[in-house]
Amino acid sequence: MKILVINAGSSSLKYQLIDMETEKAIAKGGCERIGLDGSFLKHNGSKEVTITSPMPNHEAAIKLVLDALVSKEYGVISEMKEIDAVGHRIVHSGEDFDKSVLLTDEVIEICKNNTELAPLHQPANLTGISACKKVMPEGTPMVAVFDTAFHSTMPEKAYIYGIPYDDYKNYKVRRYGFHGSSHRFVSEEAAKYLGKDAKDLKIVTCHLGNGSSISAIDGGKSVDTSMSFTPLGGVPMGTRSGDLDPAIVEFLCKKHGFTVSECVNYLNKMSGVSGLSGVSSDFRDLSSAKAEGNHRAELALDVFTYSCKKYVGAYAAAMGGIDCLVFTAGIGEHDAYVRYEVAKNLEFMGVKVDEFKNNNLSDGINDITAEEGKVKVLVIPTNEELVIARDTKAIVESLK
Repeated sequence: MKILVINAGSSSLKYQLIDMETEKAIAKGGCERIGLDGSFLKHNGSKEVTITSPMPNHEAAIKLVLDALVSKEYGVISEMKEIDAVGHRIVHSGEDFDKSVLLTDEVIEICKNNTELAPLHQPANLTGISACKKVMPEGTPMVAVFDTAFHSTMPEKAYIYGIPYDDYKNYKVRRYGFHGSSHRFVSEEAAKYLGKDAKDLKIVTCHLGNGSSISAIDGGKSVDTSMSFTPLGGVPMGTRSGDLDPAIVEFLCKKHGFTVSECVNYLNKMSGVSGLSGVSSDFRDLSSAKAEGNHRAELALDVFTYSCKKYVGAYAAAMGGIDCLVFTAGIGEHDAYVRYEVAKNLEFMGVKVDEFKNNNLSDGINDITAEEGKVKVLVIPTNEELVIARDTKAIVESLK
């Protein structure tokens, strides 16, 4: 079975064609600048190519992707019928879905109704679905895999805010959490690596990238997570502020003359380690600036790692212990300094990292636990696309 995984953004579209016999991507790539001048597709199939072509909308982008997949020069399949199903990443399930589902007209309508919960991401996801339906062969099954669904197992005490309960009931104001496919994947991989049943493990997973979130996973289920009502909550990120006193919004609006929407944009796109450092949202740039004596770059790194450390400790306390600490995503997988600083001074609860192992990773899963460490510390490459493909395969097979 071959499954096409689609992740549509507002002006971009990423994809992978995965052969489920091997669970390996046989082609992948992305369309950039959709609807803008200078749009192009980077495709890696039988060979790597960059295709510059007008893409006025996502439908045109999807068609370009499919043409690339069947290209005699750089494609990997002979006809589109070889694509058995399409799995779509959808950011928000609201409280309507707690798992992946077959995309029907009813499901699409529910996703549209949840757009106000993810106004930056959901419209693009829905556009990707619509474009696929127009371009793919009729009858090709499609599946929605939600970022938020993995966190639907959080207990009420973890997702409810201290606001009037009616605002939760009427407007669904609550913690949802994101990066669910990633947290799910690496926690399952950790259990396999340790040779244990996930039901017997308490795991804290740190998905650290330009967007970062930390999750408490008890018995294979998410019981708490740092991202909140939106992806703005939690630890400071590349350009997002993370948690702050909500009264700061009103204060900044008055000082800058912002509208509330402008202030939210400021907190999403001009804050985080970028705003703190004045250097960059890229942690490699921060590390270089720190090495050159830039105090604000060093401060930004300290604020980030300190915030992550607090979440790790809090979630260990919430679960009544911790068996495994996992680092994943761009920063979690590639930044040894961040991993070390997050784990440092957690020896009291059994977490200790071996510096040599931490600085010398190999491909695949890496165990960076020090000899005296009682809690396993693992670095696990995430694979959200594979989660989407696996769920799509399971749902499609259940229809037969």
